[in-house]
This record gives sequence, C-alpha cells and structure tokens, in this order.
Amino acid sequence: MKIFQIQRPGKLWKQFTSNSINHQILGAAIVVAICTILVKVVAFSKESIVAWKFGTSDFVDAFLIAVIVPDFIVNVVAGSLNAALIPTYIKVREQEGNKAAEKLLSGATLCVLTLLASIILFIIIMAPLYLPWMTVGFSAAKLALTFKLLYVTTPLVVLSGIIVLLSAVLNAGERFALAALSPILTPTVTIILLLLFGQSLGIFALAIGLVVGAILEMTLLGVVLIRRGIVLRPKWFGWTPALRQVIKLYLPAITGSLLMCSTVLVDQSMAAMLAPGSVAALNYASRVSSFPLILGATAISTAAIPYLSKMVASSDWKGVNHTLRSFITWIFVITVPFTGLLVFLSEPIVQLLFQRGAFTAKETHLVAQILSAYALQIPFYIAGIFVVKLLTSLCLNQVLMGVSAFNVLINIGLNYLFMQWLGIQGIALSTSCVYLFSFFYVLFFALKNLRKLSTV
Repeated sequence: MKIFQIQRPGKLWKQFTSNSINHQILGAAIVVAICTILVKVVAFSKESIVAWKFGTSDFVDAFLIAVIVPDFIVNVVAGSLNAALIPTYIKVREQEGNKAAEKLLSGATLCVLTLLASIILFIIIMAPLYLPWMTVGFSAAKLALTFKLLYVTTPLVVLSGIIVLLSAVLNAGERFALAALSPILTPTVTIILLLLFGQSLGIFALAIGLVVGAILEMTLLGVVLIRRGIVLRPKWFGWTPALRQVIKLYLPAITGSLLMCSTVLVDQSMAAMLAPGSVAALNYASRVSSFPLILGATAISTAAIPYLSKMVASSDWKGVNHTLRSFITWIFVITVPFTGLLVFLSEPIVQLLFQRGAFTAKETHLVAQILSAYALQIPFYIAGIFVVKLLTSLCLNQVLMGVSAFNVLINIGLNYLFMQWLGIQGIALSTSCVYLFSFFYVLFFALKNLRKLSTV
C-alpha cells in the first residue's frame, strides 16, 4: 500500500504531462518554476545580506556598474546563441541523428569560446574609455574601485557563456530541472564568502563569489552531460549546412539582443546621473520585480522552445496557434492580479527583504516606489517572452531586431522624460512602458506569420 501511495503522484504527473503538447509545456514550466523559486529564495537571501552590509553605498554602485558590461555581453552573445542554436540543433537531431547534432554543438562551442575570449580582451582594453562615460557622477575613488571590480568579474563572460550553452543542451533534451536549479550555487557561494570574509574582503567578496559560483555551476553541468554521453568538445568540422544555418539565425538574434540589452546599460548609466545611491536603489527594486519576471519568463520560455520547435518542424500550425492563444490568455489571467498585489504591498515587501543594518526606512520607501513602477511590466514581459520564443522557433529572429531598435529609442526618450517628473522612479516606469510596446509588436508579427503559414 505504501508503495502504491508513493508511486501514484508520479503516475498522475506522467499521465498529465503526456496528454498534449500544452500539458507537456505546462509540466516542464512547473518543474522549472519550482527550481527557479528555490534559486531565487537563496538569491534574495544573498541580496538581503548585501543590503545589510552595504545598503545603497558607493560600494554597491561601483559593483553594479562593474558587472553590467560582463552581464550585458553574456546576455547578448550567449543568450542569442540559444535563439539560433536550439531550433537548429533539435531539427538536426530529429532528422540526421545524435552524431550530426554533436558535430554541430562542437563547431558552435568553438565559435562561441573564440568570440567570448576576444570580447574579454576588448572589455579590459577599452575600459578606460567607456567606464568614465558610464559613471559621470562618480568620484575618482569610486571610479577606481569600479575598475578593480570589473577586472575581477571579467572571467564571468566566458564562464557564463559556457553555462548557457550547457544548460541549452540539457533543455533541448527536455531535462529541465538541473539546468534550472544549478544557478543556486552562485548565490550560495557568495553568501558564504560575505559571511566569512565580508569584513576583510568588503565588496570584493561579492565579486569573487560570482566567479567561484560560475566555475562550480559550469563543472556540475559539464559532468552531468558527460554522464549522459554528450561531450562539448570545441572542434572544427568545417562550415556545415547546420552551422551556417545557426550563424544565419544568430546575426539578427545578436543584433536584436544587443539593442534590447542596451536598455539596462542605458538605465544604469542614466541612474548614475542622479543622486548618490540611485543605481543601488534601482537595482534593489529590480531584484524584487525580477523574481516574478524570471520565474514566469524562465519557466515558460525554457519549457516552450523545445516543444514549439518540434511543432514548427512538423508544420503543426493549428497546434501552434492553439498553444499561443491558450498560454497568452492564462499568463494575463494569472499575472494581472499578482501585479496589483505587488504594487499594493511593495513597501512591506521591501521592508521585510532589505530594511536592516545600513538599509534604512528612507531607502525602503524609495525602493518601494521604484518597485511599484517596475511591477507594471510583469504581464507584458512574461507574455512577450513566450511570443519571442515562438518567433525564435519560426526562425524569425529578424523581427526581434525591429522591436529591439524601437525599444532602445522609446527607453531613452521615456527615461529622460520621466526622470524630470519622477526622478529614479521614472526610469522604472519607462521600462514598463517599453515592455508594453514590445509585447504588442511581437504579437502582431507572430499572428501575421502564422496566418501566412497556415494558408500555405
């Protein structure tokens, strides 16, 4: 009887996730969401410790500006690779077999490592030119600290790029749990370093924690893939048709991602023009709002792209339409009430998470105001990410270039306008407006192309 009781939930889960493609996507999204919640709980614990030890001090401002360029590069270069590689990888694996798929991965890995290594050199060499421009309001000492933190965190470019690639291969094999849970290593290591060596290392404990955590995460994912018989050896097999297809998709994807991710650079740089502590306050509010954003967007996008790619490969346009409309509806049904609740409870939430030590009640009020403005983007961001993954599966990455270009222009204009009216809160409100626009833009093109494909 006990064995029956233990197995029954597993049986029910298997039956549920095998009923339809929508159920498979939903099941995978639930798995990713649970893992992401665990990661975020630890990540928020780390942020609470950072707030307790450093508040909104110059140390935090310097660290955030230092890591923004490596983060930007990883999101643009490595993140765009997924949009180009995974649909092609799944197609090659399904049509030509595992050996051809592994050759594609080997060639892509070599290209990515070469590109990321070159970018690291560029970041270090060009730092004296771009960092002063990004830190107009920083003192000389604060700028010098930013330079030191940049040099410590630069290895994240290659490490994070490899992690993204390893996670993508696991997700393409519909093994979502480990890839979603492995990021827990970085905040865990950072917490340990902050508690044990925070006094002696200061803000450098935070920077070192990121690098050490990334090394551990990369090692874990690599070992698991090797045990599954997949080894990502950087090796050149020539310009195969599959690799050419990846590069063809990659160029518009990286251009779109470059433009889209530049909004973060713009926001942080414009925040640095305001009162001291503005960059840190914007970051704390962004961390809180990113919890539902990453939870929803990561779960949906990670789970959706393998299944959407399969439906596209089999030309199941009716199924794609049904999945798109069903998930968009449910995303808004769930996220709109949640957004209202987050706006209403913004101050108690910030107080609970951060108000201790160097983080005062005054800072709680400021961060809560920013959080309220950031929260408005949640329904449009999550729904937009789902539509973007559909466009990626349809190999329509060029559409993302257009929306990204408009987003940058809208973001800069609204940042400037709203900053005059609301200060640092205006930057967050501008971000929400950008994602409102981008959702309707990508939805229009997705529906337009699906109508064309359905009539072919």
